[in-house]
Amino acid sequence: MSSSYVPLTPAVAGFGEQGRLYSPAYGDVYHSPSGALGQAEHVFLRGNGLPERWRGRDAFTVCETGFGLGLNFLALWRAWRDDPQRAHRLHVVSLEAHPFGREDLAALLARHAPEALAPLAAQLAAQWPPLLPGLHRLEFEGGAVTLTLGFGDAQALAPRLSARVDAYFLDGFAPERNPRMWEAPLLKDLARLAAPDATVATWACTGELRRALQEAGFAVRRAPGYGGKWHMTAGT
Repeated sequence: MSSSYVPLTPAVAGFGEQGRLYSPAYGDVYHSPSGALGQAEHVFLRGNGLPERWRGRDAFTVCETGFGLGLNFLALWRAWRDDPQRAHRLHVVSLEAHPFGREDLAALLARHAPEALAPLAAQLAAQWPPLLPGLHRLEFEGGAVTLTLGFGDAQALAPRLSARVDAYFLDGFAPERNPRMWEAPLLKDLARLAAPDATVATWACTGELRRALQEAGFAVRRAPGYGGKWHMTAGT
């Protein structure tokens, strides 16, 4: 075993006010109190011009930071399934430093996934890989939808990725809680994978984040936020 091996620390979920799922390690919630599906659709799908941008394409690739329970992935997958003009193939690459174990993930999805996502959530839990650092490839829809999960530190994983990314979902815990997920060097490592006309969206909206994204090569703007947040960030 190489000396660089760093075992994973699995996620441990806590339950806060109104039974909301949060991370005791980061002191932050996993999704908007106004609803995970609504946030995924407003911030990450519409913020990246989806589903329109994948129409007529052979393949479309999304890169996400912060997989969590996978609700953004499930919302994206559902939108792809529901769109008759969808890209033939959907590729998703998602980085998660602290993944849930399979049993925990299955139980939490059964409790927290919106009803519309429940059948897809069950498929995700059934394929969930063992908690080993590195890249794990899952296939759905007969291989038309692929999910490459990167378990471990995003800074270590990002340079190893090979992809042509059409849309970025930046969904780590809040910058003040988990600053390393929003730092310029990581964003630059991810931006080197960008396809022409790639887009980026996140619910976070600090001036520091916008500057880091600009340094990484994105033209970003503030957009109306979701669920009580005044603003979000979107860009190309």
